[in-house]
Amino acid sequence: MTDPQRPEPPQKPDTNPQPAIPNQYSFLWLSAAIFLMVLWMQGANQPQQQEVAYSDFKKAVTAGQVSEVTLRQEDIQGNFTESGAARFSAASEPSNTRFVTLRPQTDDPALLPLLEEHGVTIQGARSGRPWWQELILGFLPWILFLALMFWFWGNAQKRLGQGGGVLDFSRSKARRARKETSTVTLDDVAGVESAKREIAEIIDFLKTPEKYQRLGAIMPKGILLVGPPGTGKTLLARAIAGEAEVPFFSISASEFIEMFVGVGAARVRDMFKEARKDAPALIFIDELDAVGRSRGAGLGGGHDEREQTLNQILTEMDGFEAHENVLVLAATNRPDVLDTALLRPGRFDRKITLERPHKEARAAILKVHARKVPLSDDVDLDQIATRTIGFSGADLHNLVNEAALTAAREGLDEVNTRCFEIARDRIILGETREAQLPPQEREAVAYHECGHALMAYYMPNADPLTKVTIIPHGMAMGVTEQTPRDDHYTYT
Repeated sequence: MTDPQRPEPPQKPDTNPQPAIPNQYSFLWLSAAIFLMVLWMQGANQPQQQEVAYSDFKKAVTAGQVSEVTLRQEDIQGNFTESGAARFSAASEPSNTRFVTLRPQTDDPALLPLLEEHGVTIQGARSGRPWWQELILGFLPWILFLALMFWFWGNAQKRLGQGGGVLDFSRSKARRARKETSTVTLDDVAGVESAKREIAEIIDFLKTPEKYQRLGAIMPKGILLVGPPGTGKTLLARAIAGEAEVPFFSISASEFIEMFVGVGAARVRDMFKEARKDAPALIFIDELDAVGRSRGAGLGGGHDEREQTLNQILTEMDGFEAHENVLVLAATNRPDVLDTALLRPGRFDRKITLERPHKEARAAILKVHARKVPLSDDVDLDQIATRTIGFSGADLHNLVNEAALTAAREGLDEVNTRCFEIARDRIILGETREAQLPPQEREAVAYHECGHALMAYYMPNADPLTKVTIIPHGMAMGVTEQTPRDDHYTYT
């Protein structure tokens, strides 16, 4: 047995370090540097030339101020005499004997006789591009081809695990959450007390398994969180990561699927392998319906990538090799499309349904989300909970945030009831439109909304009126709002 206080011997420095592997883009940078250097040297070696008009060039020839010309396809280059250089050079600059002029589009048959008449030396030049342009055009396709190959190679290395080999492509993308880095706990989850009790029991089983094993109890293999969007399924899983004192792996079901066949099943195997190493452990799969849909004889004939991944999940959860210390937690808002093999006992033993919160739950959720929001004394969260029937937990969080944004927009130090009213109208009715209705149409809208209000007032057992407005919101010209006194679960 080693002494925990004994210091470890210092490591010897590496006397034969391995040379760094050159970056795959080094060749491209070197090629670009050489190319720019050649262009710079080509431009530096060329003598300075002054550009003159074609008519001025002919006048200079007539005046005997041109000594030599080189006829090209598009221009004429040559040398002035001393008098010509002095004529076409600025007074503040030294005289330059080199000149160039562009030839006109139409042919000038009188040019050659004029040059011969005044004794100008005439030279010709090959037509076409300079040698360095021909060199660039010859090598440019190959350079682009090599650059494209290196780009694909670099991306492939990143996809393969930063150069770790082809087998790294099948590694699981599950992220491991640690208790010390998780900021959400069960205290941050409100309105789902029954679900919290179920989860607390599972966490207690993971912490003290002997308490249950002495009575012959076995930990459930899986827990399925079912509910509409925004009811807190993922938030509850994040709270479990912050509460459980065991390794917690989280992944989205869509991350299993890739363009290569067999990658999804390999990632499932790798994920459960990593979880078994740290057992007892928790695995959370979000949006399970992405890979857990019912199997059938589709276009893939039962052998497509999604079904291969589903088959591997079924095998890992309750296959030939039992693993009682790994709990699978999954969330979905479409339990009707899940495969029946997933839902049987032995795989997902428990199903926890998260519904939209009732009045007391909404008030508790509002209190959780308003912890860090300075509220005015006139804010009654219970009253706001009464007027937000049908809101999910995510909707209530959005309501508090919109109210805080409204207060900040108006320069307030606290969030008051009016901010919550504006935020609620923005969420339910939509943003206020600045449509300028003609007086006749506005009067018609007013009569229409008054009809709604009168019917709601005189009808027995109707929900009480809350607001009547003819200000356009969203797609509506006017709105008559009725708020139930209590939550309704049946309408007959």
